[in-house]
Amino acid sequence: MFSDELKALRRLGFRHVLLQVLNFVQVLASGFMMWKGLGLITNTESPIVVVLSGSMEPAFYRGDLLFLTNPADQRYATGDITVYKIPGADIPIVHRVLETHDVVAKPDDYVAASPLAQPQLLLTKGDNNPVDDLDLYQGLEWLERRHIIGKVQAFLPYVGYVTIAMNDFPQLKYALLGGLGLLALIQRE
Repeated sequence: MFSDELKALRRLGFRHVLLQVLNFVQVLASGFMMWKGLGLITNTESPIVVVLSGSMEPAFYRGDLLFLTNPADQRYATGDITVYKIPGADIPIVHRVLETHDVVAKPDDYVAASPLAQPQLLLTKGDNNPVDDLDLYQGLEWLERRHIIGKVQAFLPYVGYVTIAMNDFPQLKYALLGGLGLLALIQRE
């Protein structure tokens, strides 16, 4: 079976194979540019995330696809659903803001003219969890704005299961990529 594909590649010639590789690289680069462009528009490093656990049920279930924004001109409020990442942790966490605290610093008896210029501290909790997230903060007492990736604006239920399946079963990812590559070759003939 594999020898047939090698024969097909030899028949196509070097230029055709190179063209296929360049087309594949172009598709990857276009996807990356769209991802980064969407990140710039939404002011977040990750404008789309997948829910990986059941800690936010019944609001969100495992596999839901979340769309995020991180508006620089708005403060977070109690009840907002945020995605945050603690330094040293690999996976971002989707939880609801339980408490907010505005820090008023008075250096030289001056108060910041805008409340947006003042730091804000957040405490979060998963809807399906019995306690707040202090244990998840890895020594931090509060979340700060720099820990927040974004606020959930919309979601698509269960669409992210494809991502979960590919992470749980890496062979599926390679089979899917290989199948798409073979399909592209077959369509070119």
